[in-house]
Amino acid sequence: MVDPTATGLRLGLGLALAAGLTLPVPALAQKGGGVTITNLGHSALLIQGGGARVLLNPFQAVGCAAGLAEPRVSADVILASSLLKDEGARVASGKFLFKPGSYRLAGLQIEGIAAPHDRVGGRRFGSATLWRWRQGGLDIAHLGGTAGSLSPADRVLLGRPDVLIIGVGGGGKVYTGQEAAEVARDLQARRVIPVQYNSGKPPASCDQGSVEPFLKAMVGATVRRTGPTISVVPPLGEGVVVEVMR
Repeated sequence: MVDPTATGLRLGLGLALAAGLTLPVPALAQKGGGVTITNLGHSALLIQGGGARVLLNPFQAVGCAAGLAEPRVSADVILASSLLKDEGARVASGKFLFKPGSYRLAGLQIEGIAAPHDRVGGRRFGSATLWRWRQGGLDIAHLGGTAGSLSPADRVLLGRPDVLIIGVGGGGKVYTGQEAAEVARDLQARRVIPVQYNSGKPPASCDQGSVEPFLKAMVGATVRRTGPTISVVPPLGEGVVVEVMR
């Protein structure tokens, strides 16, 4: 997510985290009931709760992430969609995972699922990894970097996530808004966090658009436009809520 007006705020958050400071985590999240999610830009999110800190898709400030502060933070586990510089850069500290497989780390059971990164079977951008784990009493799925269709087996492995993180900006390696909405409906996600889109004028080398086509395609969902940090605490109910983080 690229938003020039919020870059300074995210820079301040990144500096605080890099200095070893932790963001406030609600008491429920500390005890295992819920998570706090902080947007660090593009598709990088820091998820705290259940005694663990999970960082998603740390990036270098290149391509569609040009101009953003790189998330040089610390986490127990880092889950990257791939090794592409804008979604799997080794700029943060923690156990770095990018390959599919089953992992047991920081008290979390994490499943990585192989998928094509693009719409042509991976022939252009190679493979991506979809992630599924449980944290703070919530089932979380991370599809922050793929444009490939989900197979029936993928849907079974991903299950019905309480929180779905999904790229929506379109381009060669990210779902379009319509594609992302179809995936969110197929998985019956309760909370959906869109990532990998531009909020202002995109960098010259970026082929991603805005979040608005995704929001338009999410017919019937409640849309919340929030700040850089949200708390998600179970039970979530049955309604679909889209959290558009600044």
